[in-house]
Amino acid sequence: MTPRNFWRNCRDILPGLPAEAPESWAFGATPEHADGLLALVLAGTKTATASALWDYEFSGERLPEPGLLNIILDGSGRPRALVETVMVEVIAFDRVGADHARAEGEGDRSLAYWREAHQKFWREHSENPRGFEPDMPVVCERFRLLHVAADPR
Repeated sequence: MTPRNFWRNCRDILPGLPAEAPESWAFGATPEHADGLLALVLAGTKTATASALWDYEFSGERLPEPGLLNIILDGSGRPRALVETVMVEVIAFDRVGADHARAEGEGDRSLAYWREAHQKFWREHSENPRGFEPDMPVVCERFRLLHVAADPR
């Protein structure tokens, strides 16, 4: 299914959605990472994500805001979920709290795991040349799952 077809399906099921399809993207930096994080979203475990503010600034992309819709893709680029942003906060990496780490749903859901995994991710995969700093600004986003596509397998 293409993102356009998925969006049509979402609009049939959820009246009131805008005509124009939202942005489509996958979590993580690899297909495996995308599939693993998507599985957490589909299970209801992952209700938050974090991005480097510096990556937004470097790419010129707008920051998420409450009400923003996104189509989440699996590691093969297939649309699997529609999510809506419900909260956004920009906070220093070293000030991100345990509640946010738990909402991201990864690993043992602890703040220690979140810090280790995200530091590694931003050191290896940042779009911006600054990479990672302990006090770098992080865009902490909470979202809710609105619709799930049928499993394509």
